[in-house]
Amino acid sequence: MIPRPRLAGAFLNTKVNSLSLSDYGDADGLRGPSYLYGWIQGRGLEAVATHAEFFETEEPTLAAGLDEAGLALYHALRDLQRRDGHGYFCYDRDLNPVYLSSDGVLHRQSTADGVFTYSDAFFAKGLIAGAARYAPADLPEHLTYLAGVVDAIEQRRFQMDERRHLSPRAALDEPEDFGPRMILLGAAGLLHRVGRSEHSAFADRFIAHILKHYFDPQSGLLRNVPGSDVCNVGHGIEFVGFALDHLQGSAEPALVKQLQSVLHSSFSRGFVEPGLCLSVSAATGNCLSPYFPWWSLPETIRSAALCFAATGDGEVLRIWEQADHAFFTHYWRGGLAYQTLTRDGPVDFVPATPDLDPGYHTGLSLLAAIHAADWVLTQPDYPKATM
Repeated sequence: MIPRPRLAGAFLNTKVNSLSLSDYGDADGLRGPSYLYGWIQGRGLEAVATHAEFFETEEPTLAAGLDEAGLALYHALRDLQRRDGHGYFCYDRDLNPVYLSSDGVLHRQSTADGVFTYSDAFFAKGLIAGAARYAPADLPEHLTYLAGVVDAIEQRRFQMDERRHLSPRAALDEPEDFGPRMILLGAAGLLHRVGRSEHSAFADRFIAHILKHYFDPQSGLLRNVPGSDVCNVGHGIEFVGFALDHLQGSAEPALVKQLQSVLHSSFSRGFVEPGLCLSVSAATGNCLSPYFPWWSLPETIRSAALCFAATGDGEVLRIWEQADHAFFTHYWRGGLAYQTLTRDGPVDFVPATPDLDPGYHTGLSLLAAIHAADWVLTQPDYPKATM
């Protein structure tokens, strides 16, 4: 990723087709280099800064390359966010926010104002990680930005669907999915790592809210929306990892046990070769989608690693092993992964953005597992007794 020509001089370029391994070009329209995805760039900044810190001692030359890319990306994203007060899902060649509607027409995106989105969540996380490494004096403004995203989620001013005009009405009319709280929960562990734990109080509220309103005791799954049958098991597992990353060994045993049950139920019901089904039924446990995305397997590796560190449970270790085996057997291609498989093999299905993931799901998840494994290996009497 790092040696590839940067988009607009500063942005990460992962515009590669995961099936053909060919670069996207202008003829590919919204997949091509004329369009920039805010989601990807925010994720990428968090991943680049985090990897750079890790590789300082492991591979200093790689760390220097990451930092060169990370510093340029940090300034570019900071300037975009300062210009608009927000991050946006997609930008055109002139860095104007745009979106493609369901009828295939490209529109100029409306000004977000008091509405916040997933792009804001990824911008805020990336900017905090970037500022902590490259511009510590900027941290207060990014922490304020993060607080604005938290407030928008809790006040129902958060719009999940960014492929339509942004508006307070649209945000209020959306179903109350647990996704926004889950994604932003990932900022809590980051805040601890950059020494700003005092800004992480929202995470306890988010964990309690999700378990109270979305946990289904019959299936052990998290429903996407209270009362609905659909469960995104990958999101449920990602929630477990973010929660344990925030709690950092300080959680009550009952909470750890409930988080472990979400991990176990989500994996046992959703894991069907070659990977984790995109969604399953809470009532029957059956797969509701033909798609098996790549990202949920490394997220399982992270969640299982952190859960094993907390419990020493051999069953959790087996989940870690299964997820690892499935990812590196079926998805990994030696430099990148297939984005989506079905039971018949790889397919050209874009889950969120056509750009390949810049080390966010895969790299950050595996780094977390490495750190968990390192910690476990320093403990003289491990594993603990099964809870």
